[in-house]
Amino acid sequence: MQKNREKTITATFMTDYGSISMQADENGLTNITLPRPPHHRSIPGEELMPDNSILQNAARQINEYLQGTRKTFDVPLTVIGTDFQKRVWEIIRKIPYGQTLSYGDIARHLGGTGKARAVGGAAHANPLPLVIPCHRVIGTNGSLTGFGGGLSLKRELLELEKMAR
Repeated sequence: MQKNREKTITATFMTDYGSISMQADENGLTNITLPRPPHHRSIPGEELMPDNSILQNAARQINEYLQGTRKTFDVPLTVIGTDFQKRVWEIIRKIPYGQTLSYGDIARHLGGTGKARAVGGAAHANPLPLVIPCHRVIGTNGSLTGFGGGLSLKRELLELEKMAR
């Protein structure tokens, strides 16, 4: 199913970690783009928050999460992906705050450890990081591996959750 880009609204807002961009359609949040390493503060005029309740609510919840005062998200989502990706993202979404699972753990939930690479691919394709907390997915040996916002941000998010538990 293709999303109708004409009905997609974009917002950009500042956090302590840098500028985050989001998109939503009329039903829910469709995309979150995290700051890229190194995490720079925005330049004047970079923030753009349209009069859209989904985006405003998502920005508030993300800021609360990044400040350590929110542990779950309840913003409506429009999740677009393959059936396999959606199954992986649903498992990732259920990883409790402050905890982690490995790619292999998720593959076992799906019926076999041979799917660990496919799980990694699905995690990499996650359009809604933070809300679908792919930063909580780690290597089987406990190592931090791939994350769209960079490994330093992944480490910071895991530390934030560890401290705020």
